[in-house]
Amino acid sequence: MAIAKAERLMNLALCLLGTRRPLSKRELRESIEAYLEAGSDDSFNRMFERDKDDLRELGLVIETVENLDGEVGYLARRDSNRLPPITLDAEEAAALGLAAKVWQQARLAGAASGALQKLRAAGLPEDVDPYEVHVALEPRIPVHEAAFEPLMLACRDRRPVVFDYRKATAARPEQRHVEPWALECWRGHWYLAGWDRDRGAERVFRLSRITGKVRSRSGRFTADIPDVVTVRETVASWAGENADRSALIRLRTDAGYPLRAKATAVRELGDGWDELEIPYGHGLDAWLVEFGPDVVVLEPAELRADVVDRLRAVAKG
Repeated sequence: MAIAKAERLMNLALCLLGTRRPLSKRELRESIEAYLEAGSDDSFNRMFERDKDDLRELGLVIETVENLDGEVGYLARRDSNRLPPITLDAEEAAALGLAAKVWQQARLAGAASGALQKLRAAGLPEDVDPYEVHVALEPRIPVHEAAFEPLMLACRDRRPVVFDYRKATAARPEQRHVEPWALECWRGHWYLAGWDRDRGAERVFRLSRITGKVRSRSGRFTADIPDVVTVRETVASWAGENADRSALIRLRTDAGYPLRAKATAVRELGDGWDELEIPYGHGLDAWLVEFGPDVVVLEPAELRADVVDRLRAVAKG
């Protein structure tokens, strides 16, 4: 079955690349043996649409053209499907290889490998191995959240999505209708930026707080996508990266190393506790809650109250 599909995709690609005018579905069906063997028009239409999507997924640019009679035709222009000459030196090839090896998520790992194979076919020198990167540390981008892949595809295809999301202060998740813009990893966590239709505003969602399945919805986006989606800057501001105040906390010895890295002052208290002064900005309360009983907020009073409220919400959930 895999060989038959590969042969069918190859034949379709050759037909679309070899024509000088758009070919209709009828003409393509008459030109490809596998389509002639399709049992019915519905079967052929489903097969053709899947094949067309697969070729586009592989990178083939397929144009859809409607003639004066209203008949739809398809073609793949050679100039749109031809890479410019590729010239990479050893350092550039090594950088590409390192980037390809970063991904641990299966779908992206395969896509990165396929991209390097295309570069090789386009003229990457045979004596340059982009996978042969000699470094002491090899970076990795972990992707553990089940929501990552459907959201990545929804961002790519510009499809609205629906998912259940539990805020740090909420005992139960609530449904969110979102137009996804971009995904970004920050401090080991993945975040989605998009337009929240229910609230009519831009929002950033942490993927680890998405519960259940991400479901796609039909229709177009209703809000304009910004030229630059500042996911990291938004999350950083919520986490106090741009804070202009300070908070005083007690932290158990040998715990909370991310907090210690942010601290502007550390004082040993003894009895297994240290006192830290850290930047205080919007969202710091949610971050402190993640450290559970290892953190006690001393001041300011409003931060302490916010952390207590969040812990009570978690306990009720």
